[in-house]
Amino acid sequence: MPEHTPKQTSPFCLRLTPEERAQLEREAAGLPLGEYVRQRVFDENRIKCRTRNKHTVKDHQILSQLLDELGRSRLSNNLNQLAKAANSGLLILTPEVKTALLNACADIRNIRETLMKSLGLDK
Repeated sequence: MPEHTPKQTSPFCLRLTPEERAQLEREAAGLPLGEYVRQRVFDENRIKCRTRNKHTVKDHQILSQLLDELGRSRLSNNLNQLAKAANSGLLILTPEVKTALLNACADIRNIRETLMKSLGLDK
């Protein structure tokens, strides 16, 4: 890493246990601790820490559109009504009901794929 000395620096204090400091000194291998920590924190090639969420949103526009569609749909209410009818034995599987169920499954698959795409998990 090239030597970089800014014109003005700001002090930073870090409290460590004796064990943590000893480990840091071992890892620094003779470098001043401040320089070692600076290199570790600002190294371009370091492994980045994850964000709070497991996955970051890759496409906010797609996610926004999907959430809008979900908000306007009655999908969850309709699925709940179907589940109640099936559990009570009132669901008669006519060709129309079968088509409606297959369409609902396709819609759910599309929602899942769109969510995966918006999160960048569609690879």
